[in-house]
Amino acid sequence: MTDAPHALTWEELCADPTLRDLPYRIELNGLNQIVMSPLHLRHGRYQSKINNLLSRLLVGGEPSIEAAVSTSDNIKVTDVVWASDEFFRQHGNAYATPVAPDICVEVLSPSNSTTEIDQKRALYFEAGATEVWICGLKGEMEFYVPAGQVERSILCPAFPVHIEL
Repeated sequence: MTDAPHALTWEELCADPTLRDLPYRIELNGLNQIVMSPLHLRHGRYQSKINNLLSRLLVGGEPSIEAAVSTSDNIKVTDVVWASDEFFRQHGNAYATPVAPDICVEVLSPSNSTTEIDQKRALYFEAGATEVWICGLKGEMEFYVPAGQVERSILCPAFPVHIEL
């Protein structure tokens, strides 16, 4: 009888020196398989702009880029999050937060499918997110609460509906 293969943990994946400085994002799916997503320079620019806007428009917390969230389908990495100061006091040293931050933002890449983004949105809500935002390929913003899409963010109503590069 052979032993079952070791299930890779998020901490082990993050500590693996062979995976540092990769030009794509890594996540784990529910089968403990590594999922890699190629990123475009435009993707990083949208992340940066969203992060900067959140820093200016919201108080009582802070944004962060590429936060790992533990979901029912293993680890998902958001492009940008905003969370309260209390959230960061509780979870700021975790490899992956056990609950989702208040706002989870996904910046679309050409490789993303609608199904993938819909699943991630549902997983973030299941993990406790208050809002999930989607930034489209041309900077168009969509805002979601658990009940569905809304015209503007409820937590940050001044956030623009379009991001210019």
